Amino acid sequence: MVTRQVPKPSELFELMKFKKPQLNAKKRRLDAALTINDLRTIAKRRTPKAAFDYTDGSAEDEISLARARQAFLDVEFSPSILRGLSDTVDTSTEIFGGPSALPFAIAPTGFTRLMQTEGETAGAAAAAAAGIPFTLSTLGTTSIEKVKEANPNGRNWFQLYVMREREISYDLAQRAAKAGFDTLFFTVDTPVAGARLRDKRNGFSIPPQLNPGTIVNAIPRPWWWWDFLTTPKLEFASLSSTGGTVGELLNAAMDPTISFDDLAVIRDLFPGKIVVKGVQNVADSKKLVDLGVDGIVLSNHGGRQLDRAPVPFHLLPEVVREVGNDTEIAIDTGIMSGADIVASIALGAKFTLVGRAYLYGLMAGGREGVDRMIHILRDQIERTMKLLGVATLQELAPTHVTQLQRLIPRRTA
Repeated sequence: MVTRQVPKPSELFELMKFKKPQLNAKKRRLDAALTINDLRTIAKRRTPKAAFDYTDGSAEDEISLARARQAFLDVEFSPSILRGLSDTVDTSTEIFGGPSALPFAIAPTGFTRLMQTEGETAGAAAAAAAGIPFTLSTLGTTSIEKVKEANPNGRNWFQLYVMREREISYDLAQRAAKAGFDTLFFTVDTPVAGARLRDKRNGFSIPPQLNPGTIVNAIPRPWWWWDFLTTPKLEFASLSSTGGTVGELLNAAMDPTISFDDLAVIRDLFPGKIVVKGVQNVADSKKLVDLGVDGIVLSNHGGRQLDRAPVPFHLLPEVVREVGNDTEIAIDTGIMSGADIVASIALGAKFTLVGRAYLYGLMAGGREGVDRMIHILRDQIERTMKLLGVATLQELAPTHVTQLQRLIPRRTA
């Protein structure tokens, strides 16, 4: 028998704990985001469909991106127990000749101020506050010099496309060097634009056009259009003119004749570290190491170029085995949590880059949203390391990770 009694008022009062209401709507919104997917949900709600889909989507049937994300979901961790850890873990590392407080950087993203008007200045300032590198894209919407102003004492990296007009690329490399950018990402996976079908279906153009569809979509998001229309005109790091879809702009600017000769020219122009981004097989990795590059980034451009491209996370162990002792290897594509980053480091990556996660934070809340994104990933990295029983990134090893084998059903005729 359970003995029941009338609740005592004093005991009821002990249970009634009321939090002070948060009157700042942005802070309330961001504080409620506990994962990158939470930030994505907020971003989708606050951003016009065409701009959100430009960030969220990838090429053709979006198979490359889906496979990259599934690869991380198929990770099984193997923790060690009773390791006598302290209350804190060390998430710092050295990458491409300098420090980073966390094992990830903000990846290069194009047309960023179209996602949210603070754009790259928000990303660079948040990176500076967190002690991680920020990467500016050739197709960024903030100049090299303005990014340096936003992150004057931190590490800035520049991602370089080789343009049809070579002098544009050469000038950008020299401007980045002059502004103190310490690493240049020579990007090799974009000889032509991938078929980004969401953009075509949405009629997404640079700059965005007002038409009946976009006006209807803008009605519940007036803040986005207000920010866009009342802030300075978009400034591109390289393109002197705009007008057209993203694919049209890329195809007009990029040069499919790019070769190893172009890499040699850029190496002569840029005095800092040269890292090749967009590597997708072992043979190319070996050749680049033989040429003496300072690092490689295993990447399929976030699934935005060749659909059904190799999954960087799957490629990682073999590349590490072949060239990991000779160069520094970073990885991107599909990273949506701190656990994804920990798994990448465990399998031999020295570093990672996050692109969509950064843009979801930016769209969700500008600079504060990027800060929240970094906070979420930092918290997840630290907790995952503690639960694995490691105190430093250097203690992570392949034995901590198993990649589960999934059965893929055969297609029937």
